Amino acid sequence: MRDPRMALVGLAAWAGALAGTLLTVGWAALVLAAALVGGAALARRRPGTRALVAALLSVLVAVGVVAVLRAAVVRDGPVADLAAERAVVDLEGTVVSDPRPVQGAFEEQVVVRLDVDRVVGRGRAWRLSAPVVVLGGADWAAVPLGARVSTSGRLAPSDSRGGDEVAALLVGADAVATLEGPDVWWRGAAGVRASLRAAVEHRPAAQRVLVPALVVGDDAGLDPGVAEDFRTTGLTHLTAVSGTNLTLVVGFVLLLARWVGVRGRWLVVVGALGIVGFVLLARTEPSVVRAAAMGAVGLLGLGRNGRQRGFRALGVAVTALLLVSPGLATTVGFALSVLATAGILVLAPPWRDALRRWLPRWAAEAVAVPAAAQLACTPLVAAVSGQVSLVAVVANLLVAPVVGPATVLGLVAGLVGLVWPGLATVIGTLAAWCVAWIVLVARRGADLPTAAVAWGTGPLALVVLVLVCAALALLAPRVLRSRALGPVAVGVVVLVALVRLPTPGWPPPGWVLVACDVGQGDALVLRTGPGAAVVVDAGPDAAAVDRCLTDLGVEQVPLVVLTHFHADHADHVDGLAGVLEGRRVDRVEVTSVPDPPGGVQHVHEVAAEHGVAVSTVAHGATSRVGEATLQVLWPPVPAPPVPSGASAANDASVVLLVEVRGVRMLLTGDLEPTGQAVLAAALPGLRADVLKLPHHGSAHQDEAFLESLAARLVLVSVGQDNTYGHPSPQVVSDLERTGARVLRTDLSGDLAVVVDPDGALGTLTHEPLGPASTAEPGGAGDR
Repeated sequence: MRDPRMALVGLAAWAGALAGTLLTVGWAALVLAAALVGGAALARRRPGTRALVAALLSVLVAVGVVAVLRAAVVRDGPVADLAAERAVVDLEGTVVSDPRPVQGAFEEQVVVRLDVDRVVGRGRAWRLSAPVVVLGGADWAAVPLGARVSTSGRLAPSDSRGGDEVAALLVGADAVATLEGPDVWWRGAAGVRASLRAAVEHRPAAQRVLVPALVVGDDAGLDPGVAEDFRTTGLTHLTAVSGTNLTLVVGFVLLLARWVGVRGRWLVVVGALGIVGFVLLARTEPSVVRAAAMGAVGLLGLGRNGRQRGFRALGVAVTALLLVSPGLATTVGFALSVLATAGILVLAPPWRDALRRWLPRWAAEAVAVPAAAQLACTPLVAAVSGQVSLVAVVANLLVAPVVGPATVLGLVAGLVGLVWPGLATVIGTLAAWCVAWIVLVARRGADLPTAAVAWGTGPLALVVLVLVCAALALLAPRVLRSRALGPVAVGVVVLVALVRLPTPGWPPPGWVLVACDVGQGDALVLRTGPGAAVVVDAGPDAAAVDRCLTDLGVEQVPLVVLTHFHADHADHVDGLAGVLEGRRVDRVEVTSVPDPPGGVQHVHEVAAEHGVAVSTVAHGATSRVGEATLQVLWPPVPAPPVPSGASAANDASVVLLVEVRGVRMLLTGDLEPTGQAVLAAALPGLRADVLKLPHHGSAHQDEAFLESLAARLVLVSVGQDNTYGHPSPQVVSDLERTGARVLRTDLSGDLAVVVDPDGALGTLTHEPLGPASTAEPGGAGDR
C-alpha cells in the first residue's frame, strides 16, 4: 500500500460514525470538538500535513454530524417518544424488507421492516421518516416488498443497535391494508426471485435453499444443521449477500457485454446498471448496500493496477457508506466486509507471488485470496463467535471452482424462467449440482476432529490473537516462498485439522450426567459405562449434539429417549441424526402421544435411515442400562386431557427418574404446569438430587411441585439470547431461595454433574469446541 491517505480518510469516517452513533449528542459534540482542536494543533506543528489533516477532520465531522442527526431521528423523534409511552397508533409507510416468519412465545408471527412516513397517535399526526419493525399476524406474509401500507398496533421501545437500528417496534399489528402496490422494478425483482426458486424447487432441501442464497442472499428455510456446518467451515459468506455475490453476478454481466461488443465507457454504464439490478434483486437493506460497495471495490481490484486502485476505492466506499448509513459502523458484517477486502488487497499479492515459486499462478491465487481474507477477519470472528476455524481456507479453496458457476447458472435460471420455465429447471439443476458439492464440503469439513477451536473473547485473548495474525501476515511470504517450508506449513495446517486436539479435564472423571449446550433445546447424556451413554433428547442441531457426544468419548448409545415431538421448534428431536451418525445405537424410545405428526414422521425417517428401531416408552417401566437405572413416570396411559390453550405436545413429555452411582435425577422434558400438578399428586413423596428444569425454565411452572422435589442442583438447557425470555428470572430466583444451585447452558456451556468416590456431588462446565474446562466447587450436597 504505497498511499495510505484514503485508508486514513476511511478510518476518520468510521471514527466519526462511531462517535455520533454510540454517544449522546453532548458527548459526540465534545469528541468532535476535541478532534478539531487536536487536528489544528497538529497542522500547526507540521505544516506539510495540513491538507491531509483538513481532509480527515472534514470527513470526521461530516460523518459524525450525519450520525448524530440520524440517531436523533431514531432515539428522540415522535415515534420513539410514542414508543416510550407504549401508545396505540395508526401508521402508514413503505415495506422495505421481505416478510420473515418467526416463532413467538405463543404463536408464529411475521417480522417486516417499514419506512414510516405518517403516524397518528395520542390525538396528533406527524409526517416524518422513521424505521419501524412490525411484529404482525399472518396477513403480513402476503405483503410484497415496496408496497405502501397502513396498519395499527402498539408501539414499544426497540433495543436494536447499529445498522439495524430502528425507532420502535410495532406489536399486535394483525391487520394490514395495502395503499399502493410496489413499483415496476420491485415487481420485476420479485418475479426473478420467484422464478429462481421455482427453477430449483425439485431439488433436495439444502440445494433449493442455497442456490437463491448464492445468487441474491435469499436463505429463507435454510436447515440449522447446514447453517452450523457453514459457520464451522468459514463458508457462511456464501449464504448471505456479500461482495463476492455482486462480483460474480456483475462480472458475468460485463463478460456478456464484452461478448456483444460493448467497449470503453459503456462498460462502466453496464457495470453500474448491473450493480443497481443486483441491489434490487437482493433488497435495499443496509447489508446489501454494503455488499454492493465492497463488490464494486473487488471489481476495481480485478482491473489494471487494481490493487492500488482497489485500496483507494475501499477508503472511498467506507466513507460513502458511512455518510449514507452511519449505523453500519457498529455492525459486525460491515467490519468483516472491510477487513476481508483489505486483506485481499494488501496480503494476497505478496502471498500469491511467494506461492508462485512452486505453484502455478492460478493455484497460487486460489490459495492466497481466501487465506488473506480469512486471516484479516480472524480476530473479529473470534471476538464474535469465540472460536477460530482451522478448515476455512481449505474449505473455501475446495468450493471456489463451483461458486462462480452456481451463482451465474442460478441467475440465468431466474431470468430464463420468466419466459421458459422448462429450460430454467434444467439450468437450475446444473446450479444445484454445483451447490451439492459445497454442501458436501461444509458437512465433511465440519465433521473433522478439529474443524474449529475455541478462543477466549476477553481483551488479553484477542490481543494475543491479533499479534499472532500480524506475525503470520509478515512471516507468511518468507515461509511460503520456500520450496521446502511452504508445503510443510500447508501440511501442518491440514494435519491439525485432521487430528483432534486433547481437551484437558474433559470428560471429567466421575461424571454421571451432562446437559449439552445445543442452543435452545435439550440434549442430556447419562453415563452407562466407558464410552457408552443413554441420550435423552437430541436438541435442535445435529452438529451440536454430535460435538457434545464426541467430546465425551461416547461411541455406544444403547438407548435414545425423545421426550416429545415438539409442535413448532423440534428443539428435542431435530438433532437425532447427530446422535445416530457414526455410533452404535440400539434403539430409540419415544412418548406414547404421537403429536404432532410432522415431528413423528421426522423421527421415524431419521431412525429408518440409520437402521434403528423406534418404540414407545411404557408408563411405570423400570429398566437397567449399564450403570443407569431409568423409571418412566410420565405420560400415563391413557394420556390426561389437556385444557384448552395448553400445549399437548409439551404435556406429553416423557419424565424419567434416573439413578446413576447413587445420584437421583429427574428429567422432565417440557412438562407443563398441568402435567406437573398431576404428577405431584400421583407421587407426593418424589424427591431428586438433580432436576432438569422443565421447558427451558419457562415462566409457566407449578412452583409447588418444583420446590417439593428438594433438588440441590437444577440444570437449565437454554439458548443464548433466546427470544422467549427463558429461563424466567422469577423461577430461577424462587429455586435459588430454596437452596438449589441453578446452572444454565447459555452461560456456562456443557454442564456436567460429577460424583467423587466419597459420594459428594459437584459440577464442571465445558465451553463447546473449547480446550478448557472450569471446575466449580461442590454445592449440590453430599449423599
